[in-house]
Amino acid sequence: MLRRTVPAMRFAINIPPFTHPRTVVDLAVEAEEAGWDGVFLWDHLQWRPGELYDVHNAWVLLGAIARSTARVAIGTLVTPLSRRRPWQVAKELITLDHLSAGRAVLGVGLGETPESDFAAFGEPDGARDRAVLLDEGLEVLDGLLRGEHVEHRGTHFQVDSTLAPRPIQQPRPPIWVAGVVPNQPPLRRALRWDGIVPIGLDHLLPDQLSGYVGAHIRPGWDVVAPWAPGVPAQEYADAGATWLIESTEPVGDWVPEFRQRLNAGPNE
Repeated sequence: MLRRTVPAMRFAINIPPFTHPRTVVDLAVEAEEAGWDGVFLWDHLQWRPGELYDVHNAWVLLGAIARSTARVAIGTLVTPLSRRRPWQVAKELITLDHLSAGRAVLGVGLGETPESDFAAFGEPDGARDRAVLLDEGLEVLDGLLRGEHVEHRGTHFQVDSTLAPRPIQQPRPPIWVAGVVPNQPPLRRALRWDGIVPIGLDHLLPDQLSGYVGAHIRPGWDVVAPWAPGVPAQEYADAGATWLIESTEPVGDWVPEFRQRLNAGPNE
């Protein structure tokens, strides 16, 4: 049973779409019924280099989830915008926002792994190259989502267009930026947008979170933290988190255990 002892905190499940597509949609529906506030999906082409996983398309699945749920925020954690055309992502996000009646959220990052999701397809795989593509892509994406006429002549993208319709959420759906703690460039990038998804190399504990984002907390800026097992939600709230996210490593027979945890609800 959900206990709202931390009123300002929201809780979400981040599902690896590495199983049957119907199972992913079912998990999203069950998460909403169990009291979670958000359902997000990993966004990969492959996963670990040299290993073969059944990886399904996050955006197609989000469309199905939008029509199968009514309340939860939905989106990606995270989309590697550096290997996507920003106008295509803008159109997908706008459509998702309409399908979900204004519940779409976009998480972005450099993308992992460089070998399997970038180099394997001839995409730039260096961190600096991916960062440049991400920043320029975000600039284009922001204007298109706001319904502005975008005239952009950049290093990587050339745009002269306006997209319609505009998303339901105004001025646009939230954009969260992921970054590995304690790296500062993704934090600086996230400060220009609507939130940060800080990632620990292992479990991210509240004192690490506070040390990373504490000086930058401001109203309306989301801090979307992974929830370490056994750590009270209140400790994360005190450190500045506005969302706590639970996920899992999609190895072995991972679905039954994850489903059991999901259906237990976000007990704090």
